[in-house]
Amino acid sequence: MPSSSELRTALLDANIPALVAVLAYLTGDERWLSDPYRPTRTKGLSDHPDGGLSEQAQQDIRDAVADLIEQGVTQPAIGPDDVAGMARIMSSCMGEQVSEDYVPMMAEEMGLKKRVDLDRFTSLDTRGDYSVSIVGAGASGICMGAALKQAGIPFTIYEKNEDLGGTWFENRYPDCGVDTPSYWYCYTFRTSNWDRYYSKRDDVFAYFRKTAEEFGLIDHIQFGTTVEGAVYDEEQQEWTLSVRDSSGERKVTSTFMVTAVGQLNRPKVPIIDGADTFTGRQFHSAAWPSDLDLTGKKVAVVGTGASAMQLVPAIYDQVDHLTIYQRSPQWIAPNNEYNREVSPQTRYLMENVPFYAGWYRMRQVWSFGDKIFESLIIDPEWEDQANSINSINAGYRKYFENYMREELADRPDLLSAALPDYPPFGKRMLLDNGWFDAIKAPNVDLRTAGVARMTESEVIDSEGVATEVDVVIYATGFDTLNLLGPVDVVGRSGKHIHDSWGDDDAQAYLGITESDFPNLFFLYGPNTNLGHGGSLLFIVECQTRYVIDLMYKAIAAGAGSVECREDVRDAYVADVDAAHQKLIWTHPGMDTWYRNAAGRVVTNSPWTLLDLWNSTRSADLDDYVVEPKHNSKPVEQKAH
Repeated sequence: MPSSSELRTALLDANIPALVAVLAYLTGDERWLSDPYRPTRTKGLSDHPDGGLSEQAQQDIRDAVADLIEQGVTQPAIGPDDVAGMARIMSSCMGEQVSEDYVPMMAEEMGLKKRVDLDRFTSLDTRGDYSVSIVGAGASGICMGAALKQAGIPFTIYEKNEDLGGTWFENRYPDCGVDTPSYWYCYTFRTSNWDRYYSKRDDVFAYFRKTAEEFGLIDHIQFGTTVEGAVYDEEQQEWTLSVRDSSGERKVTSTFMVTAVGQLNRPKVPIIDGADTFTGRQFHSAAWPSDLDLTGKKVAVVGTGASAMQLVPAIYDQVDHLTIYQRSPQWIAPNNEYNREVSPQTRYLMENVPFYAGWYRMRQVWSFGDKIFESLIIDPEWEDQANSINSINAGYRKYFENYMREELADRPDLLSAALPDYPPFGKRMLLDNGWFDAIKAPNVDLRTAGVARMTESEVIDSEGVATEVDVVIYATGFDTLNLLGPVDVVGRSGKHIHDSWGDDDAQAYLGITESDFPNLFFLYGPNTNLGHGGSLLFIVECQTRYVIDLMYKAIAAGAGSVECREDVRDAYVADVDAAHQKLIWTHPGMDTWYRNAAGRVVTNSPWTLLDLWNSTRSADLDDYVVEPKHNSKPVEQKAH
């Protein structure tokens, strides 16, 4: 039991809305769910630590929690299956209505229930006859590997890099980190007590590394191994992968193949006239040189997206001069926690106050998730379509615009350049980590004219303004539309998947599987990115649960292959496209990496987090063409 003095001191640093939820959950006492203890609604993406309550109400809550813990009360008065009771607590601690529909999903997010039932695999005597190849050892590959390890299904992970982590191994630019709250950027099956509210690259990489070690995945990963292609063998009911490592090319086989290659791992560098003549250093932000010293340099940053938003504030006071080339402005939200370290007191609360970490995470899931979904739906009757798409969206615009006007009140020239002319959430909302302070600095120029060409020592924009630079940094994003990239996948009929998808039009049932490609599953595939918020790890866990459930049912049925029915796939894609026509990402006012050349939204999901969670809870074999196993001999995965 924690010491009384240490506990009461730590409680002074508690998030009051989360603490109210703990109190109501442990006692079942309804008085904690109403005034004067009911928190007000959180504005924007703030942590809202005091809940808008009086000092006396806050202290009453702290004292009541301390008294309970000192009395040894650690079990809740209500359970996660008490849907009505849970919803009342959630609504109270958020200061707004949270539907009962969210309770089962939130119970998993809070760690009150397991997301995936893996114990049932022990009843499958034939599970060792099946095997899985996973392409990629990033966040998705690690999640799938951990599930397969516990399920007892043989698997190998092929990773092109010399270490795991995917984007968190590759990206090392200054101040690289998450723009999702840390306490939501971790798996439900392995949470973490972070050092920062928004963790930096090294801590995130260490988290994935530790996860892989704890689940015994390292021995299953073949590092420095690139999967160049895969062909489905209908007779053998297996995939033959062409992999290449330092020894050359070889073939490996497995029953199932899971691609976990991500969407943000192939840097996109613009083709600029004269770039090849530039004598200084130039590179993409995802390929940051380890020996780079920017001290006293003249630097150009091309792009103002998420990577630029992080690295610019980290370097502007080191360089002699910084020129930022902006294609389009971004909506930027205030966030007091972005640069904050988690205090020892808060870390103590996460470890020692029962269910505090879970309720704190629940608040983040709601605030950074479906809370804002209604603001994404286009109201055809809304008159000001250029600036907003409905009344809620207009309210967000006013809030974010007022913040930007306050930050740039002394620089009207920058305000006109930085204020977006499209509705909020049309692009992923960025968090202010010192961006406005950076662009106001005397040694920083923000230019809205695009880069036209380069010389040996200059960058020349489309207005003809030449700027002498020593270093050019391309913060220009990734090739997100060409899913699977250079991996050549050939299905049952001999069709190459890129012949079906082209370079920018990937489509799949649930974003997970394609007709004509049996036993092939995508993690973080087409139309699964959550543009309105969310956590990548939430997406990955939901999809892993679905794939694992499908594998379980296939093995239990003695199936050799499962292939998505073409009509099921086509109907789903039609629903996705129809849903997107009603959402902000089809708005003509901006150009995003979400849409392809024809205007179709390829990356983003049109669904809420709850929709995604519900659609991946279990797999239905009726959605698939199921073939019995051709032979009963064990399938050897030759990669082992």
